[in-house]
Parts: sequence; structure tokens; C-alpha cells
Amino acid sequence: MKPLYKRILLIALVLFLVGAGVAWYIFTEKFTDTAERKPEYTVEAMDFIKEFEKNDSLANKKYTEKIIAVNGTVSEIEAADTTANIKFVDTLSGSYIIFAFQQQHLAEAKLLKVGDKVSIKGSCSGGTYSEILGTEFISFKRAAINK
Repeated sequence: MKPLYKRILLIALVLFLVGAGVAWYIFTEKFTDTAERKPEYTVEAMDFIKEFEKNDSLANKKYTEKIIAVNGTVSEIEAADTTANIKFVDTLSGSYIIFAFQQQHLAEAKLLKVGDKVSIKGSCSGGTYSEILGTEFISFKRAAINK
């Protein structure tokens, strides 16, 4: 009975170490800087919004978790000490695209002004239709100015 107990204890220890290694890897994973990544798609902001308004399920399937470069005119800027959000807004429908910038690209984002024409790339988090507001909003994470 003793060798079986030792074997079970050894297997449990190995499984615990493998699990701890996998958890450490997942929690410390770093993303490649978006500025260095090539976009999978380059789109115009208003056409992109229209595509999501037409069929957000299909558009989400196509764009979610992909690096997209979006060309448009800055409509709104939400800047704080540690973050900056840039919006492209469709004034007819109220739908919008919002970009959350990476820490290392905040300085560039804070230089933008409302009305500036710019190309921004980021990882598309997908679009959602708000029943209350009657608008589509598409969010991006890890954004950077596309040069």
C-alpha cells in the first residue's frame, strides 16, 4: 500500500507543478506592440460602422480579435492621466468606434484633435448593438496610430 501512496503523491505533485507553470504562462503573457503588427484589414470608419449595423453577427465573426486599421476623422477624445479613448462617430446614426490606446502610445493619442484625419489600428473587440440607445458601438483594445 505504501508504494501506491507514494506514486499517487508523486503524480499529484507533477500535475500541480504543470498546472502552476501553465497558469504562470497565461498570467504573464505579453502582447506584441500593435504598432509593429500588420493589419489584417484596412477599412474606412463609416463603411466599417455600416457593416456592423447591417449584420453585427457576421461582422463580429469576420473582425473580432484581429488587427484592423481604421481610417477616419476624430469625433471625440476622452483623455485622462493614464488612458486615452478616441472615437469615430457616425453623426446620422449615433453609432461609433472607440479605441483604447496602449500605454506606450498615449502621448501620440493625446496629440490628436477633434477633426483630425487619422489611421488607427488595434485589436477589434467586436461590436454590440445597444437597444436602449439604438446605436452600434465597436470597441478596440491595444490601439496605436497607424503610420
